[in-house]
Amino acid sequence: MRVVVVGAGVSGLSCAALLLEAGHEVVVVSADPIERTVSWVAAAVWFPTAAGPADAVARWGATTYDVLAAEAAAGVPGVVLRESLVLHRTLTDGDLPGWAAAVGGVRPARPDELPPGYPAGLRFVVPLVEMPLYLRHLRERAARARFVTRRLARLDDVLDLGPDLVVNAAGLAGGALVGDETGFPVRGQVVRVANPGLDLSVRDEHHPGGRAYVHPRSGDCILGGTLDVGRWDTAPDPAETAAILTRCTDIEPRLAGARVLESVVGLRPGRPEIRLERDDSLLGVPVVHDYGHGGSGVTVGWGCARDVVALVEAAR
Repeated sequence: MRVVVVGAGVSGLSCAALLLEAGHEVVVVSADPIERTVSWVAAAVWFPTAAGPADAVARWGATTYDVLAAEAAAGVPGVVLRESLVLHRTLTDGDLPGWAAAVGGVRPARPDELPPGYPAGLRFVVPLVEMPLYLRHLRERAARARFVTRRLARLDDVLDLGPDLVVNAAGLAGGALVGDETGFPVRGQVVRVANPGLDLSVRDEHHPGGRAYVHPRSGDCILGGTLDVGRWDTAPDPAETAAILTRCTDIEPRLAGARVLESVVGLRPGRPEIRLERDDSLLGVPVVHDYGHGGSGVTVGWGCARDVVALVEAAR
């Protein structure tokens, strides 16, 4: 079939790549080049954040973990398996979080692995994805697709491309294109600093100053961050930059004095639950929706893309 995929972030490009490999003709429509998608600025560590439903996110996340781990082993650009530490400010009863089943090897942190002031934590290994490198890789993997730059007012603006089916993977615009008013922005500000020699991802989801995470990459560190539900502005806030630096230095003291490279803001595509379903009521051709991933686009992306391809195959 000729499938038009709307969206060129990590979700749209993953769907496009798998659809091409399944033998379909693919046209990718995006309002912006990949460098201007929210995926480009994502911290992009495998970790379920701000997405539901829980059972589906667990399944999609487990699939995506396996795919990214295999890509890391194969040397795919931008993908590594990163030692990680989640910090807790109070001692827990030893129960593991739901996502631990997909990760395996989750263990309590030793006292010598914890920064000052933290009595407990969990150690594990998860994929970290350096998105500028990875999106270029996905763009190349989907190179046989036709790419069209077009800003859509409604989803039916793609009908002139002659689709047999449309995949709506338009991120934050996905709901607006089809009259779904349940979507909302989840503004995320991060700070990029020079890496002072770190190789461990660290996070405290309950820091008194706000969420704190430190993710070392090949040439920098991503420090965050915010989850500002309903906030649309994309200008970095200097006060928030200072606050992120302060709380990230709390959890990784070696960041003290790190050179700030830039602060960036992205609008995650929030929704009460990820929408992944086939809809035959909109365009006269089937539509498969895949949007509303919140802060979990990289965490669930390949699992969702495989379900998209299954729905497309069922529509043949």
